[in-house]
Amino acid sequence: MKLVLFDIDGTLLRTDGAGRRAMEHALHTVFGASGDATYRFDGKTDQQITREQMRAAGIDDAVITARMDDVFDTYAAQLEVELMRDPSASQLCAGILPLLDALEAESSRVTLGVLTGNIERGARQKLRAVGLEFSQFRANAFGCDHEHRPSLPAIAQRRAQELIGRTIPGDQIVIIGDTPADIQCGRSLGVLSIGVATGHFSVSDLTAHDPAAVFATLEDTPAVLSTILG
Repeated sequence: MKLVLFDIDGTLLRTDGAGRRAMEHALHTVFGASGDATYRFDGKTDQQITREQMRAAGIDDAVITARMDDVFDTYAAQLEVELMRDPSASQLCAGILPLLDALEAESSRVTLGVLTGNIERGARQKLRAVGLEFSQFRANAFGCDHEHRPSLPAIAQRRAQELIGRTIPGDQIVIIGDTPADIQCGRSLGVLSIGVATGHFSVSDLTAHDPAAVFATLEDTPAVLSTILG
C-alpha cells in the first residue's frame, strides 16, 4: 500500500493570495500587527507563520501561543470571505483532476491524503473552493497538528496505518509538493518526494534539493503515476 500525500497551495490549487490576506487580517485583528509584507509563506505551517511573524513584531512567545486559536478562528472566518469575494480566482493546478482520477483507480494499493501547512479548516475551505471532495483524502496531516512541517509526515503515516490496519513503511510514502520544504520534510522517514514547479519555485530550484523527480506541472499523468507507483 502506498500513501500519497499532496501539498495544497501551489500543488493542488491556487487561491490568488486569499490565504495570505486572511492570515494578515487575522494577525492584525488579534495582535494589532499584520507582519512583514515580504515574509514568505511557502512551505510553512500556519502555526509557524503566526509565530515567526509575531515574534518579529515583538510579541512574546507565551502570548502568541495563548492567542493561536483566536488567530485561527479569525483566519478561517476571513478566508471564507476572501474565497467568496471572487470565486473564479481559486483554480486547480494543471493536471490535478486526471491525476487524482488515476490514483483513485488504484485505490486497492493507494491511499490518498494531504500534507499541508494549512489548518484543517483552511484546507477544507480551499479544497471546496475548487470543487475537490475532501473525503477523497483519507489520511492527512495539517498545520494545526504540529508547528514544524517535518513532524507532519509521521502524523499522516500513523493515521493511514490506523485507517487501513497495516504498516506503511516510509519508503512507501510519496509526498508531492511545490516547495523545498515539501521535498525535505519526509527525509527522516525515507519517503519518496516529488517536486512540481506550479508554485513559486522553478524546476531547477526544486531539483537542487534532490527529490526523486521534478515536474514542471502534473499534466503528464502517465509519467507522474509511474513515478508514484514505482
